[in-house]
Amino acid sequence: MLGGCLCGAITYEVDQLDLPISHCHCHTCQKAHAAPFVPTAGVLRQHFRWLRGVDQLGSFLSSPGKLRHFCRQCGSHLLAEREGSPYVILRVATLDQAPAQQASQHIWTSHDRPWLQADTAPRWPEWPPDR
Repeated sequence: MLGGCLCGAITYEVDQLDLPISHCHCHTCQKAHAAPFVPTAGVLRQHFRWLRGVDQLGSFLSSPGKLRHFCRQCGSHLLAEREGSPYVILRVATLDQAPAQQASQHIWTSHDRPWLQADTAPRWPEWPPDR
């Protein structure tokens, strides 16, 4: 599966997702992605390859032992890694096509935003009809 950042400067390839997809609700994911939760999945390091744009990668230590990697041009967060782990933590939404599996769990829901809990807002496939 191919994936990359919003501006196309960085691309990568994964052979497979090796751990289930989880929607992470932790505060650091919320801040890093400006979203209430983020779909992530573990990929064994040998199943992940940068194809283009490694020179455009930025990184920061978001919590002890956790390094997050993003595109320095557009800001897309692509993956995170923990020192010594056999896995990288892929941001599933940066894949170019949908993976075969669906999310199996929500994690760190103790960090949920109160306004998300009672989401009864109307849903539209694109813009609302009056726009």
